[in-house]
Amino acid sequence: MRVSRTLPLLAALALVAGACGDDDGGEASEDFQIGMILVGPQNDTGWSQAHFEAGEYVMEELGLPAENLIVLDKVNTSDRPETTIDSVVTDMIDQGADLIFATSDDMKDGIAEAAANNPEVPMIWSTGDSAWDQGKAYREDLENLGNVMGQMEFGKMIAGCAAALTTETGRLSYLGPLINDETRRLVNSAYLGATHCWTEVLGNSADDLAFEVKWIGFWFNIPGFTLDPTQVTNEFLAAGSDVIISGIDTTEALVRAGQESDAGEAVWAVPYDFEDACSEAPSVCLGVPYFNWGPSYLDIAQSVIDDDFEAGWEWVGPNWDDLNDRDTSAIGWLNGDGLAGDDAEQLGLFIDDLGSGEINLWAGPLTYQDGSTFVEDGETASDFEVWYTEQLLEGIEGASAPE
Repeated sequence: MRVSRTLPLLAALALVAGACGDDDGGEASEDFQIGMILVGPQNDTGWSQAHFEAGEYVMEELGLPAENLIVLDKVNTSDRPETTIDSVVTDMIDQGADLIFATSDDMKDGIAEAAANNPEVPMIWSTGDSAWDQGKAYREDLENLGNVMGQMEFGKMIAGCAAALTTETGRLSYLGPLINDETRRLVNSAYLGATHCWTEVLGNSADDLAFEVKWIGFWFNIPGFTLDPTQVTNEFLAAGSDVIISGIDTTEALVRAGQESDAGEAVWAVPYDFEDACSEAPSVCLGVPYFNWGPSYLDIAQSVIDDDFEAGWEWVGPNWDDLNDRDTSAIGWLNGDGLAGDDAEQLGLFIDDLGSGEINLWAGPLTYQDGSTFVEDGETASDFEVWYTEQLLEGIEGASAPE
C-alpha cells in the first residue's frame, strides 16, 4: 500500500528511494491511462524528456501499450499562450486518463484548479508543496493532488564537487533558469559541493574559488522573453570560467563548452536533468545529475490501480547503494568522459561520504549573501529551511531574487 509520507532530506540518506510498486498489487486494466503535461519538448534532452521517459517506463512495467500514455508537451505561455492547465486536464480526462501528472513548478495554479474541478481524479504536481502539511502552499482541501520531487540537492552537490576538482582557473559558473526557492537551493547545493571539494579535498583556500550564477528567466530559452543561454555561457567563458554547471532544462552550456574545446580551449560543463545529456558533447562533460521519476511514478500509478491512492508529499532521495539503478534511485549521477581518472576517484569517495552521512553540507555555520545567518554553528538545516531557501549563500556571485 502506498501511503502519504514526508521523506526528510537527511533521514533519506540510507533510503532505497522510490519503490517501484507493490509486487502483489493489482494488475492494470487494459484501458488504464495516464495523462502527462510537459513544460518543454518531450525530446529536450533534459527535464521534460526525463518525465516523458518515466511515463514510458510506467507503461512498460504495467504491461500497457504506449498509447495509454497521453502526453502534451510545450505547455508554457510562449509555445501555447492560449492553453490552460485546467483545459488540458479536462481534455485528458475526456480521453480516459485515470491519473494526471503536471510536471512543472509553473503549473501550480492550473493543476490546483484542475484538481478542485475534478476531485475524483488523482493528480500529481511534480515538485510543489500543496500536499505537505508543513508547506507554505498546503491545500488540505485538495485530497486528490499529491507532490513528488527528487532530492536533486545531492546531485548538485556532486556536480559542484566534480567542477571544483576539474577547474584550472578556480572560476565556476552556474547557468540558472528563473529564481525561486527550488533554484536557489540547487545553486546553494552546487556551491557547497564545490567549496567542500576545493578546500577539503584539494586543500585550497576558499578565497581562491569564484562561483557565479546568472539567471536566464525561465527553464529554457524563449527568444525575446529570456536571456539567451548560449550568450550567457559565452559571457561566463569570456570572464575566465572553465567549468559551467547548467541548471536549465536544455544543453546549451554543454554544447558551447564542446565547441570551445574543439577550438583548443580547456573548458568543461555539467548538464542537468536527463541521464543521456552528456551525449551532446561527451568529451567535455564531467557528468550529469539526473532525475529518475519512473519508480515513484510507477508506485503512484499502482496505488491508483489498487484504489489506495493518497495525496502525499514525497521528497525522494537517491539509492546510495546504486545511484543509477533505474528501478530504485530517484536521483542519479553518471560520470562523463571529461572527468579525469584521479578526479573520478576523488568524486567517488565524496559520493560515498555523502551517502553514509560522513559529510553533511547542510551543517552550520552557513551565512546568506546579506550576512544573515542561514544555519547556526553546530546546527543542521531542517527540511523546511532547505526547501524554502530564502537567499543564495555568502560567497556566491549573482542575484538571490528577481530584480
